[in-house]
Amino acid sequence: MAEPISRSRDLDKLLLRPGHLVLIGFDVVKLRDDLQEYVRILVVGAGGLGCELLKDLALSGFRNLEVIDMDRIEVSNLNRQFLFRLEDVGKPKAEVAAKRVMERVSGPHEIKGLFVLLVAVKYDHWDKAKYDSNDQPLEETVKPMIDGGTEGFKGHARVILPGMTPCFECTIWLFPPQVKFPLCTLAETPRTAAHCIEYAHLIKWDEVHSGKSFDPDNPEHMQWVYLEAAKRAQLFGIPGVTYSLTQGVVKNIIPAIASTNAIISAACALETLKIVSGCSKTLSNYLTYNGVEGLHTKVTEFVKDKDCLVCGPGILIELETSVTLKMFIDQLEDHPKLLISGASVTVRGKNLYMAAPPLLEEMTRSNLGLPLFELMDKSRTGIVHVSGTAGKGDKRQSCLRKLRVAFKVVDGITDTDMAGGA
Repeated sequence: MAEPISRSRDLDKLLLRPGHLVLIGFDVVKLRDDLQEYVRILVVGAGGLGCELLKDLALSGFRNLEVIDMDRIEVSNLNRQFLFRLEDVGKPKAEVAAKRVMERVSGPHEIKGLFVLLVAVKYDHWDKAKYDSNDQPLEETVKPMIDGGTEGFKGHARVILPGMTPCFECTIWLFPPQVKFPLCTLAETPRTAAHCIEYAHLIKWDEVHSGKSFDPDNPEHMQWVYLEAAKRAQLFGIPGVTYSLTQGVVKNIIPAIASTNAIISAACALETLKIVSGCSKTLSNYLTYNGVEGLHTKVTEFVKDKDCLVCGPGILIELETSVTLKMFIDQLEDHPKLLISGASVTVRGKNLYMAAPPLLEEMTRSNLGLPLFELMDKSRTGIVHVSGTAGKGDKRQSCLRKLRVAFKVVDGITDTDMAGGA
């Protein structure tokens, strides 16, 4: 009697034998066990794409997964978010998705569903890549990110390696502008169903419910907007106002197709496996998929912006720990790569000094006499953002720069310690 085919047969072909496409460091002996024991992955979103991705990652051998999503399950989700059932409606997506994957995929998985609010997750906390003297990121400090998205029959997958490949900020121009309707059009001359819905949402709601904020997740609020939009559409002879369209316009819901989610999820899971295992070269670095007419895929290698405020290394400035904030600002005017005057200084979202307006300048003026080292919580290195006016003569213009500040330390003792008799 033939032995049953192992579920990991195809995965074993990638991980348990070398080939001419593998990267340096590929180890067929320890790889699969390390994949299951040490690798931890955070999946952001448990919607149509997130459900597919959780399933793919679990079946690919990843055991330590965390998924985070702020939404609760709605009936309209059930046609494509296959981890959910009718009895799950109203429950947190992340918790149900984690539980369902652990039930369906055998093995000692640890999948946590997090239904929490990310109040202040800063981009630079994720991009903790450290740089060498040549402004090249140290590989062991890089935390890879795989981004995927779908809209109808279109989708994309991209690989983001902080400091090595373009980040979101580098390619912000790829994102289409949000659709906005002039209020005069909504109030006086609506021409589409969306105009009627936005009129009920943005104008009529405040007129009737003065002081009461609209909650898009409240079914009663959404039903009220739908009925008011239907009345206005009937008044102007505009067809097409439905409850589902009302939800889509108000909540900016992007249409999703299950097959597109599956394709993009597979691409994201494969890139994750390649990055972790080194079984093949990763995507370089942006994949697009279009299934509207036939099938079209393309890989584009976008170029990293070396001056990016998010993922760029920033300009290195070495300082004594005794340098005050005022002295630091004065140095910016003479630095050959900066030439910034009237500078405002920010560290990790905290304003150390604001040159304008006058009220904020007065509130932050007391920091000017304090050592920058102390204002940065005595960190030996850190990222500082400065804004001001740069250039010479008539060619001056507003600018925002990212600086990498390093304080000089002698054998672990700062200049301040030595000055104090340490």
